[in-house]
Amino acid sequence: MTTPPLNALRAFEAVARTGSFRAAAETLFVTQSAVSHQIRNVEDWLGKPLFEREGNRTRLLPHGADLARSLAGSLAEIEAACNRARKSNQALVIAAIPSVAMCWLIPRLSRFRTAHPEIEIRIVYAMHGREINFHDVHLAFVFAKQAPSDPIIEAHFHLAGQSVPVCSPSRLASLGRTPESVADFVTLGLLHDGTPTGWTKWLSELDSGLPDHVEAPSFEGTTFEDFNLLRAAALSGQGVALCPKAMIQPDLNSGGLVQISQRMQDEGYNYYLLASTTAPPLVKRQAQVFCDWAMTERDEV
Repeated sequence: MTTPPLNALRAFEAVARTGSFRAAAETLFVTQSAVSHQIRNVEDWLGKPLFEREGNRTRLLPHGADLARSLAGSLAEIEAACNRARKSNQALVIAAIPSVAMCWLIPRLSRFRTAHPEIEIRIVYAMHGREINFHDVHLAFVFAKQAPSDPIIEAHFHLAGQSVPVCSPSRLASLGRTPESVADFVTLGLLHDGTPTGWTKWLSELDSGLPDHVEAPSFEGTTFEDFNLLRAAALSGQGVALCPKAMIQPDLNSGGLVQISQRMQDEGYNYYLLASTTAPPLVKRQAQVFCDWAMTERDEV
């Protein structure tokens, strides 16, 4: 015996559930005539009608109602099984603020993929200061004054957030010496991350290098809303910037940037890796694998 016509059975279940051929057609996004054709296929396969027809009106026969109930339960089980199968291969969603994404995570990501090719990853942005939806995100890299406290997340310290003054070698060469005074830094050109407050605080501890009768220079300079824009400006020789050392360490190692003072600015912010505690079991295990890898990478910096 041939197998039952599955597409036709799905159409029949839709007619029984919605109460009409037209409603079933709208539910299945097909024409009403296509539904009628599928119902005839089912009835031909069964060798008996499923509906009692009176003009344009139809009524399920008892054996048709019994079949419809069985099909409804079976189709629901199939849908649930498919959803479970899909979720079992769910991607590990990692949100990262732009600085971490561009400077730390993405340059290392190929190593994780090589070590764990079985884990599918999706990288999305986390915006500093905005709440993260941990129903959709499983891990998140953030920049905060203290480890976030929330019952649905587990917070891990990741990297220190202290900033140091840096510029390109060519920009430093234009000054002809290591900057020591406020005037030297102003001459190099101050680049600001959001507001001038960072440089104001850092330079307040330096001797201005100016005679008493000379007015102190302004701390004006180009302001960048995003750290990656600030870093790009520093790399291209446009001035001196206060940058978190953890984010620009590769640039220091490569010589793209030079650190022009050993004094760090610490405003209490650090980088944290947050893990959702409500993720499905398989995803939580994958998240733990990623966390362990990230901590190993961190310790090798």
